[in-house]
Amino acid sequence: MTKQVSHYVNRDLSWIEFNRRVLEEAQDLSNPLLERAKFLSIVSSNLDEFMSVRVAGIQDQMRAGLTKMDFTGYTPAGLWKRLIKRTTAMVFEQYKTYREIFRSLGKEGICIRSIDELNIAQTKAVSDYFHEIVFPVLTPMAVDQSRPFPLVHSKELYLAVLLQRDGAAPEEEPLFAIVQVPSILTRFVPVPGRINSKKLEFVLLEELIERFINTLFNGYTPYSVNPFRITRNADLTLNEEGAEDLLEEIEKELRRRRWGIPVRLEVVKGMDPYALEMLRDELEIEDNLFEIDGPLDLSFLMRFAGSLPGYDNLRYEKLEPVYPREFDDTDDMFEVIRQRDVLMYHPYESFEAVNDFVEQAAYDPNVLAIKMTLYRVSGQSALVQALAKAAESGKQVTVVVELKARFDEERNIAWARQLEKAGCHVVYGLVGLKTHAKILLVVRREQGTLRRYVHVGTGNYNDSTATLYTDIGLFSSHPVIGGDASALFNEVTGYSSPYEWKAFGVAPSDLKEKLYRLIDREKANALAGKRAHIIAKMNSLSNQEVIDKLYEASQAGVKIELIIRGVCCLRPGVPGRSENIKVISIVDRFLEHSRVMYFHNGGSEEVYLSSADWMTRNLTKRIELMCPVYQPELRAIMIKMLKMNLEDNVKARELKQNGLYESLAGNPDAKPFRSQFEAKRISMWKGHG
Repeated sequence: MTKQVSHYVNRDLSWIEFNRRVLEEAQDLSNPLLERAKFLSIVSSNLDEFMSVRVAGIQDQMRAGLTKMDFTGYTPAGLWKRLIKRTTAMVFEQYKTYREIFRSLGKEGICIRSIDELNIAQTKAVSDYFHEIVFPVLTPMAVDQSRPFPLVHSKELYLAVLLQRDGAAPEEEPLFAIVQVPSILTRFVPVPGRINSKKLEFVLLEELIERFINTLFNGYTPYSVNPFRITRNADLTLNEEGAEDLLEEIEKELRRRRWGIPVRLEVVKGMDPYALEMLRDELEIEDNLFEIDGPLDLSFLMRFAGSLPGYDNLRYEKLEPVYPREFDDTDDMFEVIRQRDVLMYHPYESFEAVNDFVEQAAYDPNVLAIKMTLYRVSGQSALVQALAKAAESGKQVTVVVELKARFDEERNIAWARQLEKAGCHVVYGLVGLKTHAKILLVVRREQGTLRRYVHVGTGNYNDSTATLYTDIGLFSSHPVIGGDASALFNEVTGYSSPYEWKAFGVAPSDLKEKLYRLIDREKANALAGKRAHIIAKMNSLSNQEVIDKLYEASQAGVKIELIIRGVCCLRPGVPGRSENIKVISIVDRFLEHSRVMYFHNGGSEEVYLSSADWMTRNLTKRIELMCPVYQPELRAIMIKMLKMNLEDNVKARELKQNGLYESLAGNPDAKPFRSQFEAKRISMWKGHG
């Protein structure tokens, strides 16, 4: 008897397919070699987070004895088996790709060598580097009756060392020690070039330490040295209700994260069985073992590929973001925004305009207050500096800092403290909810009245990621948007009765219901014989109720086109249910991060930008924002952006009924159209020439 196929694709299996699409970019011969190496790094980083959060959560469910199926038809144990099988296959492909990429890089004169391949002069040079730079940093940690197994940090690289005491009998049990490969030092150690050679040569730090490991153990002979790495459960479990100081509570949880239950053990293929058994016993890892045929943790390839001098022919052509034309010839951004809304498309247009806006607000004597949300901030944030200056000059500055932004908690704690010292009012959001909305409000005194200037965006206020992610930002002085912005900050920072939003959709209060109304309106138009069309672009779609709404609309005849980069639990193309729904995913040079929704609305088209994906956490457990684009010419630009994505036949993959993706490339009769490359022309539509 065959198992009935679920109407939904499992979220975690869908994520595996997303990471496979990233791996395909590393395998794509049309991508420059060093960019392929970067994609391989992203595959590793993605897997680390997936293991430490999603797989860790499934393990927790299994330990708790949960056997209930989720809405996609999987029990925790059943899903666990499927995930491990698929991730194992993916890692095998990843390392096969690694070897192919470095064979090709070798032909270009970029080599990672074994120390055995070095000549005498090179061997002396790396020996000197080890003794002068590496040796003083290393700490051997023995494991015996008097010295228990040390704390092994998550996602750090270690060497497991088996030793024999000099003069010991052959049958004497080996001694065990571990040595951390210091992450403060570069993983790829440059080797002096050979005479008459222009090749760049490197050795890996762990191999260098292995070669000279005997210097750490006088009187003992190391006879087996094997790299290993563990991934721990990194999900924070906060008791916000009982926390007197949320900042201190999160700092405690960050310390506890270091002791999280091990989720995955990675070892080099062929590891000594005694050492492996020792690790599995001490770390209590039974099943999730990955034996790797190559260097552990390929995330170092991002820095490696980015740090090599020259070799521009092995990289994408550099993109220089243009400054938004609307602000080109003015020193007064307020005057421009007073006259019309301004749309920005990152990374093609520069995020510097946002920094400049806050900077101008900080020094403008007519600005009374600045309020904004911060979710993920760069290490050297000009925005934070400008906010501090504004507070120091006496303006009312309120910053909602989300301390629970996963893996950015420590950085956000540091920013929060710096802002508080400068005199900003720092708010940590509402209990039980992450503040994920991206909004900036400036209140300015003008001719005896107050005017509100607002910036809303699909991405974080982070100038680093703004060069790597595609995101959309909107400046507006529209009074309805300004009124909603004030109400939103009042709800987050104070006590406020439920507000009837005029422009915004806000989660968790009414965003989901607003989406339902918009979808139902298209459904009613379709049933009335009118044209009905929805285009929605986002990172992930996993909320069952929203998916069911889309299924209903499809059954009524609504044309639905979804551009979903990552997880998609909707199953398209099912007869009688979703045959009017098409789903594509685009994985390319830039991370597709913008959330944009289009509704045909009987010809009176509406377009929204949003911070929220259509996931349960975004719609019910986060403060999120969806904002309409009122100006017709800006709506037209955003619709054109969406249609460009839908026309992509180079990097787009289409989700099929079986939950797998098929590339849309390869049709010899179709002219290649790569939406991210074509999007560079967005500035031309706005008059950049």
